[in-house]
Order: sequence, then structure tokens, then C-alpha cells
Amino acid sequence: MFSAVPRFAQIAAIVVLAAASCLASFDDANARRAGGFGGFGSRGTRTFDAPAITRTAPTQAAPIDRTMTPRTQPQTATQPPFNAQPRPGLFNGFGGSMIGGLIAGGLLGMLIGHGFGGGFGFLGMLLQVVLIFLAIRFAIQFFTNRQQTRYAAAPGSNASYNANASQRPSFSIPPIGGGTAATGSRTRQANDEIGLSQADLDRFEQLLTEIQSAYGSEDYGTLRRLTTPEAMSYLAEELGENATKGVRNSVTNVRLLQGDIAEAWREDNAEYATLSMRYSSIDALVDRTTGRLVDGDDRNASETTEVWTFVRKPGSNWKLSAIQGTELHHA
Repeated sequence: MFSAVPRFAQIAAIVVLAAASCLASFDDANARRAGGFGGFGSRGTRTFDAPAITRTAPTQAAPIDRTMTPRTQPQTATQPPFNAQPRPGLFNGFGGSMIGGLIAGGLLGMLIGHGFGGGFGFLGMLLQVVLIFLAIRFAIQFFTNRQQTRYAAAPGSNASYNANASQRPSFSIPPIGGGTAATGSRTRQANDEIGLSQADLDRFEQLLTEIQSAYGSEDYGTLRRLTTPEAMSYLAEELGENATKGVRNSVTNVRLLQGDIAEAWREDNAEYATLSMRYSSIDALVDRTTGRLVDGDDRNASETTEVWTFVRKPGSNWKLSAIQGTELHHA
């Protein structure tokens, strides 16, 4: 059956199928913004640093993958000692010998007309599929793990104090209507370099409700007033995509349940504040014409935990500059 198919065509088909199988496990589909595990906007020089973990968001926030902030290379690289041995990589040492042997064997088999499977016919083809699949999967996992490790150890990241987040006092935002929490004594967090006041916290709570409500009603004017131009561009892009698909993301009954300051700092001529916020809302995708439910729940509220960053300049009001999702989303 397979003898009528040219050997090169068989191998090309195997490589394509194996690569597709590997890459399928790394699906990068974009979820909806409300509760989606993604990030957009800017946190100034900390855009690519992970925010500190808090009691409200005890898991790491998603990295910001849509931003206009340029990524700068760290300046801490040093020359290795003259006599230092280079660290073995993927194509050095045992891994390199193994993959190199497989490739060399495959090339030799192809040259003599038998491929990896030699003269074993269909069994040889199955062996080719397995070997190529494992080689591609191993390479993808290796580079993915190395990139994650480099991100976690990047200079300026919060990995050094995230591990002790549960030991720090939390500067909590009181829930809506929570007068007792608002009047209690508070301890300033170590990573609050600004000294945010209760008025700032109240404003963040209001912005959460106002921005979510404006997003759900597609109120571009209010969104433009409450967000930075960059954040507004991403929100407008999402609203435009919904309109193209003939749906609308209805977000109503927004209520803050719990919040913590992750970090607040100054840089250049601006102040930044990153907060983790857990809130409830009725969040659903509905048909723009008929109002028919397309996705979500338009009757019952669900809880979402996100990390929001606000920015202000002297004499101006706080504005939303970034949103990062978390894996915490409960119906």
C-alpha cells in the first residue's frame, strides 16, 4: 500500500502529523477578558515582572502578553571565566548524542532507501512516527521549560518575596458596604511604596464597578475616560471583535468581594498601584440582535479573581492601565 507513495512524501507527511500532534497540546486560544487567563496593558518598568502574590490571588497572575511596552534586555550578564566549561544544552551531551544518532540513522536509511525502519515495511513507518514525535515533543518541552525558568529568575522579578507573601500583613480593600472593615486599624504593606490611603482604595473599588459596567454596555466614552489610551485600545479591540461575531459581553451586578494591594510604587513622573481583586458579576455573551444567551450565565453571578494595575500622574485621577487574569474563576 505504502510502496506506491514516494519515500520523501511519506516522511514529509509523518513530520507534519507529528508536529501538529505536539503543537495541539500548546493551544493558545484567547479566552474572554472577564475571568480569562491572560494579560494586557502596561505596568511601567514592571510590565514583564510578576506581581506579588496576595491572599486574594494566591496564585501567580498571567504574564502581560499584549503591551506596547518594549522588553529590555537585562544588563547583568557577565563573561564566564576563561577556563569555565560550557553548560551542556539540548544538542550537547547525552541528549545531543541521542538526537544526533536518530537523525544520522534516519538520513543513512533514507540514502539507502529504507528510512528509519530499514526493510521492515509498515512497522518501520510506525517506528518513524514514534521517533519523530518524541524528538519534536522533547524539543518543544525543553525550550518551553527553559523559557519559563529564565522568566522566573529574571532580574527585578518578585520571586524573592512572593514566597513569603502569606507572612506579610495584607492591606485589604473592604467589601462593598463593609463599614467594619473600613474603620479597623491597618498596617502599611512593605511593598506599598506610596502609602495608599483609604480614599485611594475606595476609588479602586469604584473603578472596578464603573469599568466593568461600561465594558458590558459598550460605553466607549466612559472607558476612554477611566483607562489609559493603551488599555482602551485593547478593550476597544475586544468589543470590536464581539461586534464582528454578532455578540455582546453583558457584565452586570459587579460587586467587590475581597481585595489586596500587591504593590504600589513610583517611577518617572507617575504612580502605579497593582491590586488583586475578587469580585462577583453576571457575565454572559448574548446575541446582539435577539439577546439569546450564547455563552456564560445571564441569571446567576460568578466569581472572578483578577489583578488590576492603575496609574496616575500628579494632579490627575487614577486610570486603569493593565489587567492580568488568574486561574481562579468560580461559578
